[in-house]
Amino acid sequence: MKKIIKINLVGLKCPEPIMILRKKIRKLEEGQVICVLTDDFSSTRDIKIFCRFMKHILLSYSNQKKPHQHIIKVGKK
Repeated sequence: MKKIIKINLVGLKCPEPIMILRKKIRKLEEGQVICVLTDDFSSTRDIKIFCRFMKHILLSYSNQKKPHQHIIKVGKK
């Protein structure tokens, strides 16, 4: 099993978290898991839409406290 990649995007505001996430995911292999930390509430919505549009799997997310955490499995590219 490959290790979970963690990226800390705390302090960044829209659209920076999605732009950085997209660039990072491009370098990963299908099936790899990435944990994204954000504190921008709109990122929760944006990351869900990004995953659906780009065919990645949002395994879990938590927005009850900061930082918000999103666990994503990289889909087919």
